[in-house]
Amino acid sequence: MAEQNKDDLTYHLTAHLRMNAVYWGLTALCIMGHKEALPREETIEFVMSCWDDEAGAFGAHPDHDAHLHSTLSAIQILLMQNALDRIDIHRVVKFILSLHQPSGVFAGDSFGETDTRFLYCAVSALSLLGQLHLLDGEAKERTVNYIVRCRNFDGGFGSVVGAESHAAQGAALAILDRLDAVDEETLGWWLCERQLPNGGLNGRPEKLEDVCYSFWVLSAMSILDKIPWIDVDKLIGFILSAQDLEGGGIADRPGDMADVFHTLFGVAGLSLLGYPGLQDLDPVYCMPADLIEKKGLRKPWKALERRTA
Repeated sequence: MAEQNKDDLTYHLTAHLRMNAVYWGLTALCIMGHKEALPREETIEFVMSCWDDEAGAFGAHPDHDAHLHSTLSAIQILLMQNALDRIDIHRVVKFILSLHQPSGVFAGDSFGETDTRFLYCAVSALSLLGQLHLLDGEAKERTVNYIVRCRNFDGGFGSVVGAESHAAQGAALAILDRLDAVDEETLGWWLCERQLPNGGLNGRPEKLEDVCYSFWVLSAMSILDKIPWIDVDKLIGFILSAQDLEGGGIADRPGDMADVFHTLFGVAGLSLLGYPGLQDLDPVYCMPADLIEKKGLRKPWKALERRTA
């Protein structure tokens, strides 16, 4: 894909993000109602070229080793392109479950790095494949208990046990139907306190605002039905101010270079805020809400009502 960019050094320096970038771009296009802008067959061909036959899962780029993150992105892309039948589901599920650790967390790959990001990737992927029942009983309890052990006094969750609270943790509990493990009021306050005077959101106290947290914070707040706890108009203004009005896209904050990562999560945040002209986004899976609904996977969440132009 993007043959014209392959002579650019940046293209090769970001090879480890290629699968994720295709997912970010395709999801943003779906939410904006322009899914067709990314050629379907070419997209599917790229995803399948990243298959790691030895591991039974997907790498981020052809000839890269399989990883949970890129495997989840591959599943999401193929699902949005109605091509999930291209996946050897049995082998992918075997790969995912092989990374489940005795503590309940998941490793990202065979090299063993662990944290709740990979736990979410595993739970989300199994759910999208219709195989979440294989993570049940004692295995499910170990997984939930690990997340609970990451909970802090402020109501938030760290990425590992003992780490400070960080936005973007906890959606796995929604998929596992275990939101009872969340102190919803305390977590809701911690999340709404992520809003800074300029309207943007940060991921941790004393950090700068960043457009990507327009999704990471709002997704959790929508699951808790707490979006009205923030200043919605100020956040919308912040996201829009980070646009590149000439080249397109959205940056992390005003004046910086736009990229596909922040473009997706800016658009996703705007969708949850009811911005006009956008499609509904499911905040649990960060995918088009109608697709998740059709698969019977919707969990409780509430975005703001879609505004008229």
